[in-house]
Amino acid sequence: MKIFCCQHDIAWENPAANHAKAKAILAAADIPRGSLVLLAEMFACGFSMNVPAIAERAGGATERFLADTARELGIYLMGGVVGQAPSGRGRNQAVVFSPAGVEHARYCKTQPFAPGGEAAAYEAGPGPLVFPWGECLVAPFICYDLRFPEIFRPAGRAGARLMTVIASWPDARLAHWVKLLQARAIENQCWVAGVNRIGTDPQFHYSGRSLIVNHQGEIVADAGDREGVISADVDFAAMDAYRQDKPFLADMREEFVPAVPRMPRAA
Repeated sequence: MKIFCCQHDIAWENPAANHAKAKAILAAADIPRGSLVLLAEMFACGFSMNVPAIAERAGGATERFLADTARELGIYLMGGVVGQAPSGRGRNQAVVFSPAGVEHARYCKTQPFAPGGEAAAYEAGPGPLVFPWGECLVAPFICYDLRFPEIFRPAGRAGARLMTVIASWPDARLAHWVKLLQARAIENQCWVAGVNRIGTDPQFHYSGRSLIVNHQGEIVADAGDREGVISADVDFAAMDAYRQDKPFLADMREEFVPAVPRMPRAA
């Protein structure tokens, strides 16, 4: 099974330009059918707090782009989508579409970035979930979630073998990004894929470093600071053997780790 991370600059609050950019990069990549492909947090608009300008209704332009591209390429495609709650605040989401172009999973960011004003503009989601990708369960997360291991642990208990983090993680704290992705992989004995953006917006500069990390915290693929796609063959057999040899997860005190919902298998 192959996972891909698509790293690119994002045109500020310009979905059409960002859809075209992502489509061109993915079309040029050699992506096998059935692969899981990740686009960054708010890839269509940038990390904007201007919810009235960027929020889309369900089935809006960005979701149609994800659905159409997933169907055309025969892939599972995850990307950041901004929705709007009844309260008027935004919902920062990771939405996955299947190779049939059908919505497969939808996760809302559990930990909006309060220091950057996101908690005022966006509602927090209800917590983690897992969804099936082939025989693997995947747990999606978004950016600032990465600093909170307590929301990753329940996904591990639910059977996640791969955890994904789509992000707009600024250059000033890039070293934390790398170390935290590795930490989440080590403590959950699972693969972790994190996709970040490059470029600038009105507040931050971004240097990428999209990473794919294996179950022992080793970096298998690193995008550096350039636009493009990285990929890895996810070796679950080696992960399972490692878990059997080092059964750390079996010692988890489950009374401290809540259960999480599992999305049904899509067609």
